[in-house]
Amino acid sequence: MRLLTGYSLTKTKMKIKIKVSLAAVIFLLLPFMQYAMAAQNGAVVINEVAWAGSRDSANDEWIELYNPGSLPIDLAGWKIVDDQGAQVYPLSGTIAAGGYYLIEDSEVAVQPLAADKIINLSLSNAGDSLVLIDDAGQVIDSVNSSGGMWVAGSATTYQTMERIDPAISGDLASNWVSSDGSLNTAVSSAGSLIRGTPGKVNSASKVISAPRVDFSLSSLTPAKGEMVTLYGDVKNAINLFSYGVEVNYDPTLLKFVSAEGGDFLSSNGEINTNFESGLEDGEEGRLLIAQAIMRDVKTGVSGAGRLFAVKFSVVGNAGLSGNLVAGTGSFLGGISGDLVATWIGSQFTVAQNEVLPVSGALVFEDVQRYALKLTWTAPAEGIDKYKVLRKNPHGLYRLLGESTSVSFVDSDMVPAGGKIIPGLQYCYRVIAVKGEIESDPVEVCGKETRGLKADYDRSDRVDGRDLDKIARHFAQTDAVADFDALTDTNYDGQTDGSDLIDLGINFARVYMP
Repeated sequence: MRLLTGYSLTKTKMKIKIKVSLAAVIFLLLPFMQYAMAAQNGAVVINEVAWAGSRDSANDEWIELYNPGSLPIDLAGWKIVDDQGAQVYPLSGTIAAGGYYLIEDSEVAVQPLAADKIINLSLSNAGDSLVLIDDAGQVIDSVNSSGGMWVAGSATTYQTMERIDPAISGDLASNWVSSDGSLNTAVSSAGSLIRGTPGKVNSASKVISAPRVDFSLSSLTPAKGEMVTLYGDVKNAINLFSYGVEVNYDPTLLKFVSAEGGDFLSSNGEINTNFESGLEDGEEGRLLIAQAIMRDVKTGVSGAGRLFAVKFSVVGNAGLSGNLVAGTGSFLGGISGDLVATWIGSQFTVAQNEVLPVSGALVFEDVQRYALKLTWTAPAEGIDKYKVLRKNPHGLYRLLGESTSVSFVDSDMVPAGGKIIPGLQYCYRVIAVKGEIESDPVEVCGKETRGLKADYDRSDRVDGRDLDKIARHFAQTDAVADFDALTDTNYDGQTDGSDLIDLGINFARVYMP
């Protein structure tokens, strides 16, 4: 068994202050001791087996190892022998103290958790034997070594086979159960929730763990425009009195909406607490959350439960992935000081937008003059509405309005639009909306040909009235409240000499409908 050198040296250095002579001997012998020591039986155990795969695929097989010890262990040269040598799975890397090591058939078998080792697993539904062997050839653990049917798990419900107690033999049938999956948030290759606990304490485990806070998301594959909720759940709390959390996230993927405290500290409302939340310096990317018990008698709450729930809006594009992790300032406060706790973050990937864009979009002159009509074909049934945007003089698309039908008319009756000038090309975007999810925009352009440029009062003649109007708005930009868009005949956001030239070219002309 190879213990990590860095960890052992640190322990040695700490002993210098206590027993110098003994420490010196240990320091000299340590390099030899680390490689000479044989791993003890049970140093690492086979903790969970997904022998049936998942609802998505029979190939979504995985095996989880667990290190119940206080030292990390190097797995270089270790292996799992399957079915008395029919398959041999070589291992590598390190398993942390109190940590888990996930062997997956493929990287997508357990999402979003990253595999510690990807091996082409071949676990028979009729049962296999699994034997864990270290780099010295010593058997460290064995499961179902008789090779008969698996003692737990299911090929019908796809529950995994979970170990109850790592200190008891893995060959003992009563030490295994079918997982209830209650502690899991991971999904298999096509997004189905795994009925197991990959990378986490087993649902029936007898292991007493240190306090920890798990981040979990209401969806691991939210789409752009959707709302997603981050939950913070504490486990194994001992007299928890208060907590403070820094939630770090990518502001290009998520936007903070709201936060609320859970009912753990308040014991379902029986204890008064104060809950606070806010973005650090008002900037997206780091959210601060805090809650504390507010009463004279300073007692805490023990056990497991929800600390908080945070809502985010997904603003990132499809295919991008992000993490939500606890910052270094996060803590769990006990009655006499901070609790030593583990913080487990969460990962997500923005899903492909489920709403397809419209098709067949067209822009043409409406029956009434100085109006353009947009039409399109719905992408599918169930669309709630459509957003219509128009490109402004500055090249930005601004919302004109919404429609529940597959058409929209841009005219002077539209407060944010209209004021259409003959001969200019206007460009639009149409977006289909279903719930809070929006499709990609579809762009389409068209122009009005009926009428005269510089006929600001719509009289079908360019005359003195039009000169008077442009004079009253000359040198104005669209940043002022009384700007008249009709005097901006070249559509650049200001009334200037170019527009006056258009008036001169068209002066005294009459339009005959």
